[in-house]
Amino acid sequence: MLSAVATHAESYKAHLTALNADQIGSAAEGDATFEIVGDNLEVHIKMNGVPATIEHWEHFHGFPDATNATCITPDLDANKDGFLDLGETEPVSGTTMVPFNDKPEEMNIPTHTYPHASAMGDFEYSKVVPLKQLSETFGKVYQGGLIDLDKRVIYVHGVPSDFGLPATVGSLGTVPSHVTIPIACGKIEKESGY
Repeated sequence: MLSAVATHAESYKAHLTALNADQIGSAAEGDATFEIVGDNLEVHIKMNGVPATIEHWEHFHGFPDATNATCITPDLDANKDGFLDLGETEPVSGTTMVPFNDKPEEMNIPTHTYPHASAMGDFEYSKVVPLKQLSETFGKVYQGGLIDLDKRVIYVHGVPSDFGLPATVGSLGTVPSHVTIPIACGKIEKESGY
């Protein structure tokens, strides 16, 4: 469990596997590590097999009450359109919480500062996040909630804007569905701590 500032080291990892792979024609996979070192959370995400040359939103999702979140599975396609969309992740994954963009500690979800995939369909993201600021922002948004990484899942999202998603694929507010459609998910698990 993370409080405002950790005084010890902790490490967490997630292996991300593909979602919607048959529908979008690419099978994203990768790994994420989260290291608490002193007053910082060091985040490293490496993905391959993602749609090339576009920005990919990525976040950890979870429940404000720290119920254990899990990744969506194909049987949770509520509207039976063949695609798993953002809204369909909520019953098992909770809400979008912390973005992995240029400033995760601000928890500003809709930005254009997420990683862009290469022409080969891969990307790497590394960020040193001030843990105190992230914990304070998180606590304000979620009424004193704690980050609790091992209760969260990480999603990577996004297909090209010209990809023909059906109108049944839901999104978040006015954000287009091609931006938020999940393409990979992984459960965050604690590796070590002292």
